[in-house]
Amino acid sequence: MIGGDSLSLGKGVYGNMKHLIVVDMQNDFVSGSLGSKAAEAIVPAVCEKIKRYKAEGGKIAMTLDTHFKDYLETPEGKKLPVEHCIKGTEGWQPAAQVAEAIDGCAEVFEKSTFGSVELAKYLAETAKAGDEIELCGLCTDICVVSNALLIKAFCPECEVIVDAKACAGVTEESHRAALVTMASCQCRIDNF
Repeated sequence: MIGGDSLSLGKGVYGNMKHLIVVDMQNDFVSGSLGSKAAEAIVPAVCEKIKRYKAEGGKIAMTLDTHFKDYLETPEGKKLPVEHCIKGTEGWQPAAQVAEAIDGCAEVFEKSTFGSVELAKYLAETAKAGDEIELCGLCTDICVVSNALLIKAFCPECEVIVDAKACAGVTEESHRAALVTMASCQCRIDNF
């Protein structure tokens, strides 16, 4: 059924489930060691999206970039020598407004690299053909694009959506380039 009733039950236009994936909205990426004004600017949009999905009965999952004290010795740490998202630190925690919006209502996937295979496998097991899987968060050009393409590979019959206004990249140029890449891989880009 098309209309308000199906949407109010967390369903997409055709009665399929709607999933929201909140990517790495952690203190270190918002206001910490790798934070930016662009990241800070999307916090309200991400929180509003979380609240809407909760109110409509959609499913929510969240990724947490997760590193350890040896981060600088890892391959990633050698290419990006900025300690961030060290498990258990304040920087690893979700940004306060995001944590408050989620309020324990999300499946959480810790990941040590850009994309989460565990998240993609979870969605492959729980999402059905025609479901909508929407991503928002940080960074468009690194972790959002990595997760979107993994999800598209694991869930080819689902519609993968990225809200450009609820994502931020390292730069505006790389943000836009990642959106173009995802669109060319048959992801739907909203608000571009």
